[in-house]
Amino acid sequence: MAKKTPAGWTHKHLLGLEDLEAGEIRHLLDAAEKFFPHAKGARPARALAGKPPVPPGPLANRTVLNLFCEDSTRTRTSFTLAAERLGARVVQFHAATSSLKKNETLLDTARNIEAMGLDAIVIRHPERGAPEAVAKAVECSVLNAGDDAHEHPTQALLDFLALRHKFGRLDGLTVAIVGDIRHSRVARSNLYGLTKLGSRVIFVGPPPFLKGLDGIAAPVETSTDFDAVLPKCDAVMMLRVQFERHEGVAFDLEDYKRGYQLTAKRLARAKPGAIVLHPGPINRGLEITDEVADGPQSAILHQVTCGVAVRMAALSLCVGALDRERKIARPHPAQGLIQSDGAPLTPPLSRRGRGRGKRGRKR
Repeated sequence: MAKKTPAGWTHKHLLGLEDLEAGEIRHLLDAAEKFFPHAKGARPARALAGKPPVPPGPLANRTVLNLFCEDSTRTRTSFTLAAERLGARVVQFHAATSSLKKNETLLDTARNIEAMGLDAIVIRHPERGAPEAVAKAVECSVLNAGDDAHEHPTQALLDFLALRHKFGRLDGLTVAIVGDIRHSRVARSNLYGLTKLGSRVIFVGPPPFLKGLDGIAAPVETSTDFDAVLPKCDAVMMLRVQFERHEGVAFDLEDYKRGYQLTAKRLARAKPGAIVLHPGPINRGLEITDEVADGPQSAILHQVTCGVAVRMAALSLCVGALDRERKIARPHPAQGLIQSDGAPLTPPLSRRGRGRGKRGRKR
């Protein structure tokens, strides 16, 4: 059984950061800090003879489905390791060999697999809103692992954790997010969360990459001048160009590199101690040079480690909230049953209750 969820988190789903409060985001980050020692696989020592057994993980005997309808390396692996380190069984769904290829709907797929016994579904899907639709169709927890250019909440949360490890805070920081903003769910989730936590976010890129931001329900600051923005930055997050999403958008790669590639020389313009982030995968030699990606200011691999801790926290908190919902909804075993004569079957008194009744009649 999942551990009792601490006060401060009431959601059985994690679909995005747009609708979360700052306190809820901080609560999840604090939970991730506690899981961080397990992010690289550290575990309690094995039980020795005469010692009490090692307690089971908070998601022992639970089942998590990774329902990925887009390619993924970091996110799928990270969620898998997070669930396993919590003690859960993980089922990997592969869209290319599933009944989705036979025109089964996503919701039918989710409902059918849930009917086999699930506690959480982790979903990545190319259609905006797919995780929310699944959450409405099933009873278990649903966690969004990325939907179209909409949101990627756990990626943003791991970015926040990496920033907090470096600076000890999130309020008062300035973060430039540079590159293909137009198609980036990471940029949007970071904007929603960081602005709520007191950071300033600046989207940077060429004009075609800064389109489509009108519908964002958060303060949006943009710039096409990377070099002018850098002196303000505590952190620079580089994004890859998502060529697979660029239909009819033409741009010159050499011009792009001249204006927006993060080189060591360009990074030197940022604030002293500024760090470099990247959600991956990296297009080395395009948005970032090897010297910067592998350099002392790079926090890219630390982000990946933070991802396991964040996803352990998210799974634990969401399934904990699900447990509370199930407990409230669970009827007494005798509730709703009837006797052979048609009268309702009422729950029996406890032994203690029966005893008091007998003593009362003797008096």
